[in-house]
Amino acid sequence: MSTPLSDSLVRARVCAASQEHYNLRFETGAECDAVPAGALRWNADLPAVGDWVRARRVDATLALIESVEPRTTCISRGRPGGGSRRAGEQVLAANVDLILIVMGLDGDYNLRRLERYLVLAAASGAAAMVALNKRDVCPEWPVRLAEVEAVTTHAVALSAHESVAPLAEAIRGRTVVLLGSSGAGKSTIANALLGDTRQTTQPVRASDSRGRHTTTRRMLIDLPGGGALIDTPGLRELALWAGEDSVDEVFEGIAALAHQCRFPDCAHAGEPGCAVSAALETGELDPTCFAAWQKLRAEARYYERSVDQRAAAENKRKWKVIHKAMRHHPKHNR
Repeated sequence: MSTPLSDSLVRARVCAASQEHYNLRFETGAECDAVPAGALRWNADLPAVGDWVRARRVDATLALIESVEPRTTCISRGRPGGGSRRAGEQVLAANVDLILIVMGLDGDYNLRRLERYLVLAAASGAAAMVALNKRDVCPEWPVRLAEVEAVTTHAVALSAHESVAPLAEAIRGRTVVLLGSSGAGKSTIANALLGDTRQTTQPVRASDSRGRHTTTRRMLIDLPGGGALIDTPGLRELALWAGEDSVDEVFEGIAALAHQCRFPDCAHAGEPGCAVSAALETGELDPTCFAAWQKLRAEARYYERSVDQRAAAENKRKWKVIHKAMRHHPKHNR
């Protein structure tokens, strides 16, 4: 009698992904390449770096991924390019404990973009920390650090070429993903944490402090002191894959003001009893920050509507398949 398929499944973690080709690390420490089995390819979401999967070894160099275990955290964005919401979700990494958002203190510095990253982190379920890199080239770094600390208390300014000690303790024993723009210094930080030049680095352009992709795919690498690090290519687009609750979690001060408004559906445009408008008039609330909150909430509402529409379309498609199968069943016309 042949061995049941379930008896031959082995637990492994996805360490690298490119298209539908993966590298798995098994609990024994062995590694091999893998591809998704046919049923997984058609009936479920494909694995992402950081996923725990069940795989069946074909031989010493190849395995078939049969299933993906439920994720504890999931970092997603809308797929890049025009009409990203219609294109659907792109999972950047899974089962991550900490998202380390890397932003350069040179021309890469952008507080509005940072808020977008923090919303992504809030939606993922993972903790977030901000690393303001290249402190050595920015004399006004204390001012910028204070600006970031007004948005999130978990932030540090450093120069990765000199020391990453402020990060080493925070990430010890955890699975950490590095997110940020090309040229922000993610690979430099990764090399410093690993104690080895594993990731290629290149200088940034002088005109805008941007870099070319030196990391070309997402990879999970074990850290010497325990835990694991996922380095990712720089993100040129960050279409939100998050709801309004995630936006309000980042802008908790504005969200708290909005709950004090007289009317639940207040548009914060000067209505009677609007706590947000009152805070804008007194200077308690920064108009730039308020505008960013409004913009991100509008994007989040669009995401929520599009998800509902896709869910309805998928449900309709499934029922059409069921009804078609029923019509062709031999007992249908009896």
